[in-house]
Amino acid sequence: MNNITAFRKIHFCYGHRVLNHESKCANAHGHNGIIWVHATPNTKLDSLGRVVDFSVLKDIVGGWVDTNWDHTFILNKEDKELMDIKEVLTVNKKVYVCDFNPTAENLANHLLLDICPGLLKDYDVTVTKIVFEETENCKVEVTL
Repeated sequence: MNNITAFRKIHFCYGHRVLNHESKCANAHGHNGIIWVHATPNTKLDSLGRVVDFSVLKDIVGGWVDTNWDHTFILNKEDKELMDIKEVLTVNKKVYVCDFNPTAENLANHLLLDICPGLLKDYDVTVTKIVFEETENCKVEVTL
């Protein structure tokens, strides 16, 4: 069978700060991010001839992004200054604390390796690539 990939675009808004960054990203700031989730079949196309229904990627992966990252401040647990004010940040708001600097590279890798396999375990697909657009001019790509 040919190598076939289905991919779905997911929009979300988030804030972050890159701990120890040498320039502007050392400040807390926000982005309108876009994630492209690329999935390939583990064995074959489904009975309808699809990798997976696009709504599965939207609802399951997009739902996770919406719940955990959309309109959220993504915080490195080593960022002592922001961890000190985390209680203020979480009053009626969302904060996602991670074990790494929340760069586009690390967030894409986290989604690909840590999040998507569990989310899609009941489907005969593997997410093989995440393209993470931090801005319209800057994006990263991580692949298995």
